Amino acid sequence: MGELRAYAALGAAQIRSAASYRTSFWVEMVGSMGATVFDVLTVLVLFRATPAVGGFTLREAVLITGISAAGFSLADLLVGNVDHLKNHVRAGTLDAVLVRPLAALPQLLLMDLPVRKALRVLFGFTVLGLAVAANDVDWTAARVLLLVLTPLAAAVFFSSIFVLSASLAFWWVDSGEIGSAFTYGGRDFTSYPISVYGSWFRNLFAYTLGFGFIAYQPALTLIGRDDPLGLPAWSGFLSPLVALGAATLAAVVWRSGIRHYRSTGS
Repeated sequence: MGELRAYAALGAAQIRSAASYRTSFWVEMVGSMGATVFDVLTVLVLFRATPAVGGFTLREAVLITGISAAGFSLADLLVGNVDHLKNHVRAGTLDAVLVRPLAALPQLLLMDLPVRKALRVLFGFTVLGLAVAANDVDWTAARVLLLVLTPLAAAVFFSSIFVLSASLAFWWVDSGEIGSAFTYGGRDFTSYPISVYGSWFRNLFAYTLGFGFIAYQPALTLIGRDDPLGLPAWSGFLSPLVALGAATLAAVVWRSGIRHYRSTGS
């Protein structure tokens, strides 16, 4: 309970700090929503030129985009600032985090909680809700459960990618661009039907790295559509397992990185 109170105090302090300059806070909050808005607008513009992309209609594609946007925006709000780890490693300020009687990762996340990204989360889930309403879904208990779990699993998956990419800083401080290729690049990849990608690229990112099970496969299962690439309908329910696997890997790499870390003064 003492640790929970400490974490709550860190989070509350960040919220008070962010809200102390109200005009700046709201400008940043609205501005930070731009990335998610442009993801959706890109899909809408793309379908102005053609009625179908990769064999998918606009409604089906927006459902895929909505799942990806909801999951990624939630992960970015809660875990995205772990990207700052490289700055702490370079400056040696990670030492102060490690000597406190609290876990290092929650401290880092709460030290700079990006409250300004909250509106992005709201927009992402709004897009998902509108996309679900626009599609003809034959609701069953399994599909209701899938709709609840999928954006949460996507958030866990993307959070794991954030932690994995940030952990590279323990071995290679200037690894930021490589990490962004998998975090923000993964967001872009999951925003479209994976049938639009080339086979080798699809096999690598969608199936080997698991990105295809985050939004594409669950969307197909929700609308009851067969996968044009041949995977069975039940593969849409694999997103929580894929997210759990990613989280386990992220935890192992993070712990290894913490043990590997050497202070700048040592």
